[in-house]
Amino acid sequence: DWEHIFGKLGVRWFHTGGIFAALSATTAELTVEAVKAANKHGTIVSYDLNYRPSLWKTIGGLAKAQEVNREIAKYVDVMIGNEEDFTASLGFEVKGVDHNISNIELDAFKAMIETAVKEFSNFKVAATTLRGVKTATVNDWSAILWHDGQFHESRKYPGLEILDRVGGGDSFASGVQFGFMEFNDAQKAVEYGAAHGALASTTPGDTSMATRKEVEKTMGGGGARVVR
Repeated sequence: DWEHIFGKLGVRWFHTGGIFAALSATTAELTVEAVKAANKHGTIVSYDLNYRPSLWKTIGGLAKAQEVNREIAKYVDVMIGNEEDFTASLGFEVKGVDHNISNIELDAFKAMIETAVKEFSNFKVAATTLRGVKTATVNDWSAILWHDGQFHESRKYPGLEILDRVGGGDSFASGVQFGFMEFNDAQKAVEYGAAHGALASTTPGDTSMATRKEVEKTMGGGGARVVR
């Protein structure tokens, strides 16, 4: 009941993403319905593009992914996704990226974000994690966030030892949400997101085990290890 959730209860922030939208033809329709309702009531909408070809292939493939995601994007305030997500889901190109997306120039990604926010002027924030995969267990990790015409880069976490990389993006998204809801500060948002995502990568499963205290310690240079 969107009217009850957004209208009467006054939910402040609604988050969903491309994995849910791709589960079936009806979840795609439901996602569009939800973001439209949230937008109507002034609820902040964040969306993690999270392009997964294996999910979209049964409901129309890349063309359907772009059709659905470009419709959803019209109602999104905070758009989250890496270079592959933006190119596949929204049709934007990143210059200087090979087809395997093994390496990316930060300036090229910034240029793509600037192009995206020109087309979707409703985007108030665009953010992504930056992962340099050295091996399956060692990644360089950081994040970048665009807000109000400026880019904000997080602390860098070079040589991050990965226990389970699943959930790093979700933890980044929730950290960004917390930073904005608690402080309304773009730099803090990208720092909370990057630190939370780093910590999630050092623990098993895709659900965060990190406390706020641990995230803030990591943000301050305490290292991406859980305090025991």
